[in-house]
Amino acid sequence: MLTMAEIMETIKMVQEENLDIRTITMGISLRDCADPDPKRAQRKIYEKITRLAGNLVAVGEGISREYGIPIVHKRISVTPISLVAECSHQEDYVEYARTLDAAAAAVGVNFIGGFSALVHKGFTPGDRVLITSIPAALAGTERVCASVNVATTKAGINMDAVYLMGRVIKETANRTAHQGGLGCAKLVVFSNVPEDNPFMAGAFHGIGEPECTINVGVSGPGVVRNALARAGNVDFGTLAETVKKTAFKITRMGELVGRLAAERLGVSFGIVDLSLAPTPAVGDSVAEILEAMGLERCGTHGTTAALALLNDAVKKGGSMASSYVGGLSGAFIPVSEDAGMIRAVDEGALTLDKLEAMTCVCSVGLDMIAVPGDTSAETIAAIIADEAAIGVINQKTTAVRIIPAPGKKVGDHVTFGGLLGEAPVMAVHPFSAEKFVRRGGRIPSPIQSLSN
Repeated sequence: MLTMAEIMETIKMVQEENLDIRTITMGISLRDCADPDPKRAQRKIYEKITRLAGNLVAVGEGISREYGIPIVHKRISVTPISLVAECSHQEDYVEYARTLDAAAAAVGVNFIGGFSALVHKGFTPGDRVLITSIPAALAGTERVCASVNVATTKAGINMDAVYLMGRVIKETANRTAHQGGLGCAKLVVFSNVPEDNPFMAGAFHGIGEPECTINVGVSGPGVVRNALARAGNVDFGTLAETVKKTAFKITRMGELVGRLAAERLGVSFGIVDLSLAPTPAVGDSVAEILEAMGLERCGTHGTTAALALLNDAVKKGGSMASSYVGGLSGAFIPVSEDAGMIRAVDEGALTLDKLEAMTCVCSVGLDMIAVPGDTSAETIAAIIADEAAIGVINQKTTAVRIIPAPGKKVGDHVTFGGLLGEAPVMAVHPFSAEKFVRRGGRIPSPIQSLSN
């Protein structure tokens, strides 16, 4: 358990360095809610979510007051709806999304994730129905988040799914054009998706998870940046040690909150995801951590090496603080949600190609990237394919959350508000990948997948 001295040190981090618990996320299995009658299934879903998560917000707020630790979001993740709804043989699953949204509103959470499908090796009929329902579902709900896993190291890359997701993202942007394409900010395409991720938009409750669990996502870029500033002009070994010690303290706080929440709610404690998740607030930026290491601007030469050091040190420190580290865990580099990233793009230091290189060594991938509204579905699919390939070959989770902002061009900004921030519109390559992404089929799994 935490000592009083550690708690007091944590309070200082909260008050002066933007430390927070980004989310406590309750994972709920909906496997027993499947029913051939869609109305009955939706009623079961609503009743189960509201029963199990009815006190989630109150418990989170109580812990926040008791320990003085901000808990920014309370969220829910559920079993992928493609699995739950398939036996109802519906033409679309939009009503399932509305049911999730109503349940989330009833219990007062910020987001609910799990309008999801796992299609890395192929589609079932239910998978196809869910994916084609995503644009209408996200346009017609407020809190629902969607995700699709299109690749794994063991299975390879389902290029039919990749191309389909390019088209789905375009349609989702068009359906939410009045909000700058906001629907796409609630949609993520994965390779090697984790089943216990508490962060949106990619959270869902995996089929190997217990009936109900609490997963915690911590944050703290400001804490790490200030620790590096205090360390001064030290060598890289000392720099890494500083990050490790700081990540240890942050993770301990996350485990404390997660175990308290699970105990008070009477459910299992799952994992701490120790990802450094930035916000648009000044001083809460992963880019500024990299710049504190000596880079004039995030995106210049050396950025990938700096990010690799940061990501590795965060994982090492966190793994010493908890036996239950999971989810994504590392450093996020979402452009719109990080003031330093936004500045780097605006000044021409950070490009889409550089971000792709950085995703080889960070926690996730191309996150909250805005591109011109006239970007084709084929180009978006090719960007997804590139990112999936990085994940498959490197045996890591990668993802794409991209917004083709309707009516916007390179250099414009699109504002989403809150934690989603403001995205500068980035340039994509003008040359076509259409013939490539239209080939179809599956890119085979790499030789390193033969690990049994």
